[in-house]
Amino acid sequence: MRRSLLILFARQVVKNALSNKAVLLLLAIIVLLLIYAGYSGSKIYADQTASRIRYQKEVRAQWENMPDKHPHRMAHYGYIAFRPKHPLSVFDFGIESYTGNAVFLEAHKQNSVNFSEAGFSTGMFRFGEISLAMILQVLLPLVIFFIGFDTIAADRENGTLKILLSQGATWKEVIFGKAFGLLAIALPLLFFAMVILITAGISVPSMLFGADEWLRAMLITFIYSVYFVVISLIAVLLSSVSKTARLALVSLIGIWLLFVVILPRASQAAGAAIFPSLSKVEFEAGIESDLIKKGDSHDPNDPYYKGLKDSLLKAYKVDSLVQLPFNYSGFQMKEGERISAEIYQQHLLSLLDNYKRQNSVSRVAAFINPFAAQRNLSMGLSGTDFNTYSWFQQQAEEYRYNLAQQMNDLQIKLISNRRPEQHEAPHSISRDHWRAFADFDYKRPSLRKVLNDESLSLLALLAWAAALVILVFVISKKLKAV
Repeated sequence: MRRSLLILFARQVVKNALSNKAVLLLLAIIVLLLIYAGYSGSKIYADQTASRIRYQKEVRAQWENMPDKHPHRMAHYGYIAFRPKHPLSVFDFGIESYTGNAVFLEAHKQNSVNFSEAGFSTGMFRFGEISLAMILQVLLPLVIFFIGFDTIAADRENGTLKILLSQGATWKEVIFGKAFGLLAIALPLLFFAMVILITAGISVPSMLFGADEWLRAMLITFIYSVYFVVISLIAVLLSSVSKTARLALVSLIGIWLLFVVILPRASQAAGAAIFPSLSKVEFEAGIESDLIKKGDSHDPNDPYYKGLKDSLLKAYKVDSLVQLPFNYSGFQMKEGERISAEIYQQHLLSLLDNYKRQNSVSRVAAFINPFAAQRNLSMGLSGTDFNTYSWFQQQAEEYRYNLAQQMNDLQIKLISNRRPEQHEAPHSISRDHWRAFADFDYKRPSLRKVLNDESLSLLALLAWAAALVILVFVISKKLKAV
């Protein structure tokens, strides 16, 4: 292929597009929407981050300022863990607005993450939010299709295509050159979106763009570039095989609806049908049933814990709990916490595995829908996907378990087995122990983990690009000028 011809055809596409007032209006709207999305996304991030930091400080201050008391009462007093927003959530909101932001952590009980943005919004929220990713994934491909539908079909109709081919141009040069032209229109808008993201990262102090965020931003730029290569090739290929420009336009609109609306919903519905999940009531009922089978750690006459008590008395060769060298009630609570946490984790991991199987249907569907592959990669790199959300759930549960067990350990070591008399104050320990317990520190999943989780989507997107390039070489041998 001759480079000069590729550049010539690409320039022709760009020139024709920019000379069309309707196209200029569409591109201007895209630019304005990108500016608005960047501004609103950074404002949402700044406001929510400020609220999270404020409430997190309040929770910590209340925890540290609790008076001297029994450690088990502190375990039931509980703690609140907040889910930080990823800086790149400014770019792609993902499922961020539909998942909770805070979870109450207490002994013997695992609560769900609550307080999602969607939960506080009106019914208008279901129409979606405008983010930089949404504009690039959904709206810009439609504009590319609108520009590219007549790149070859119109030349066929007016006889220009026959002249080009008769003068020595090849089908491969025509198709690739015009696809490069569409790409030359899309890429500046992508780079403009990334400039907006970087500007937000620099101007919003709480975003704290580090090496990981810069690397993720570069990967996002790369995958969107590949995505626009796919979209551009689809537009030109459909135009090349269509007899008329009108037929090409209708076909491209149908493909856009299929990729963006129909297939995503169909794959989600298929995943839920193939791998049905439990409702919240069924999930909690299953946990409660297993806990009842195991025993109640708050009931001293429970068969399991009565056997535990008898075995301890026998092992230490004493006749009563008062004679034990540690607090038996704390030991019993610790054992109960271990058992309840194991049961909860078994049920939770089973539920999360089922959700992953449901999502795997969408990932496999990415091989027939490049939009799905791009959406999964974009959310994963932006830290707004389901895997990142479940990662927070696991860390919050680990923190809750450590909190409860540390309070139990304090009870075992520092609380007497002897019950206080009526005139005596209840058993308690110094509040210095509350201050010694570390605050919740969320660790985001590494980039390597994200790429590993989304490896199928990345493979699907690259496969689409490679398949379309191969298709150009194959189909160019069979295409006709008329």
